[in-house]
Amino acid sequence: MTKVTADMVKELRERTGVGMGKCKEALDQAHGDMEKAIDLLRKAGMASAVKKEGRETKEGMIISGESNDALALVEINAETDFVVQNDRFKQFAKDIAHEVATTKPASLEAFLEQKFSKDPSLTLDQHRAIVMQSLGENIKIRRLQIFPKSSNHSLAIYSHMGGKIVTLVEMDGGAGQEAFAREIAMHIAAESPDYLRSDEVPADVKAREEEIARGQVTGKPAAIADKIVEGKLKAFYDQVCLLNQKFVKDNSITITDLVAKEGQRLGKPLAIRRFVLWKVGG
Repeated sequence: MTKVTADMVKELRERTGVGMGKCKEALDQAHGDMEKAIDLLRKAGMASAVKKEGRETKEGMIISGESNDALALVEINAETDFVVQNDRFKQFAKDIAHEVATTKPASLEAFLEQKFSKDPSLTLDQHRAIVMQSLGENIKIRRLQIFPKSSNHSLAIYSHMGGKIVTLVEMDGGAGQEAFAREIAMHIAAESPDYLRSDEVPADVKAREEEIARGQVTGKPAAIADKIVEGKLKAFYDQVCLLNQKFVKDNSITITDLVAKEGQRLGKPLAIRRFVLWKVGG
């Protein structure tokens, strides 16, 4: 059994918006399990929207790089935001993102062992160590991802809050749709979907939501309860699935309808192949 601390109660309040007393009761009942406490509050109808992460624990920047045949995303962490805003750190991040997009490494581990193109006497990890010594803080390259370019699709990146949140959208339907894809990338930064479509929601996540929904309709006739649960699941999909979400700039239209409308305007089918949403420390 995990001891319930004041910090845990505070985090639960931040994530649910429920009062401190009820958060303490839920954590006690859940024996300190944060996710179970959230479920208890939701079943009781006290928590509707829940933040998907707690407090940020790392500083850093997500930066993109581009070459002739690829885009790359890289997250680089430091100990303080003061260092993240330093010009030397920003140049280091820019260099790293360019190296990733240009060399397209198979993994982060392989990338760190590569030679630094601006100084082949150093590996990229040795270059990182030198920058770290210069800035006086621990600096880590946390993750990277590469997106090959193709004439069959468009890639667009949107950076928010100085690289704290970065989104990427890959859209089928040929190149040249980057501006439209970026509109959707901006929507993703604002609305934080977890999945592209409802059939991508894992079975265990769906089962959890259904259990919570049924816990909210106890005592009702089975047929009515089933319809309410079905409606609650649809509302859940509308919240967490990109294609189901209302467009942040026009809530009279879903993202699915927005893409279809743009395809009709262009006279060719468009489709979102995938999206990426990165948050520093996430």
